[in-house]
Amino acid sequence: MIRVDNLVKRFGQTTAVAGISFAVAKGEVVGFLGPNGAGKTTTLRVLTCFHPATSGKAQVAGYDVFEQPVEARRHLGYLPENVPIYGDLRVEEYLHYRAALKGVPRRQRRAAVAMAMERADVLDVRRKLVAHVSRGYRQRVGLADALVARPPILVLDEPTTGLDPIQRRRMKALVRELAQEHTILFSSHILSEVQDVSTRILVIHQGTLRADGTPEALLRQSRGRRLVVTAALPEAELRALLGGLDGVLADAVPPAAARSGPVAEGDRFATVELPVAENADPRDAAFAALRARGAAVRELQLRLPTLEEFFLQVTEGVEAVPAEEHQPA
Repeated sequence: MIRVDNLVKRFGQTTAVAGISFAVAKGEVVGFLGPNGAGKTTTLRVLTCFHPATSGKAQVAGYDVFEQPVEARRHLGYLPENVPIYGDLRVEEYLHYRAALKGVPRRQRRAAVAMAMERADVLDVRRKLVAHVSRGYRQRVGLADALVARPPILVLDEPTTGLDPIQRRRMKALVRELAQEHTILFSSHILSEVQDVSTRILVIHQGTLRADGTPEALLRQSRGRRLVVTAALPEAELRALLGGLDGVLADAVPPAAARSGPVAEGDRFATVELPVAENADPRDAAFAALRARGAAVRELQLRLPTLEEFFLQVTEGVEAVPAEEHQPA
């Protein structure tokens, strides 16, 4: 549905996008992550025909966005970060106007506008002037605009900007619902939201693609995996026992913390967190070693990095995580 090949966009001497390539297949919900100035919005604006690229290719629903922009736009709905809407029209009037501009047949417009307002949850302000609704409602009116022509592809740039926590939860639920009918590419600074709704994540940094994969696959491949164990052994003994297991990075295991004073009976359980190599899972070996030692175990888990930790890794000079194989749409 979306294909980008070696896309470059420069503004004068500044390179905003430096040769990125990716594809989004039908039915995917792809989160587009990156720090401010990474090139996310520029990429989305090229895809939605607002900016011409300096070089490279981009296709939407099989149409080249440079050579066939009108056909490409007919197949997508775009919600920009700052929604440009006419403040002196009522919400319903504005959406009727936008539906007409997008070529929705006259006999279908009333139903299309009603559907868009219901999905975007703006029915309660349908008779208000757009200038008189809150920032959160303006964002939702922009979403209704993106939906009104029922496009197969949605491009959403920071869709939860200006929404309160309840509205953000509703927006996440709506994205999941829309995924049943639409292919979705969206950017967000709220990493937990991206992880909750995305089937795949792209990370862009300094105009280059740094990571591409499912949230689970990216976290499995990232640094910072830790084996967390609470067992009835002295801390130093527990570290020594587990530090020799395959997959545990023994050279990185910190020493036991120094204790002063007697150890109470209730403190006989110690907890350690040990660094683990990428793709390693020493839990079974750890349990076998503890059972052989006769130590009671309260906790044994492999703790993966959070999406925030992974994001910091790939945007602070770490080499890019290899992309998974994805077939072009």
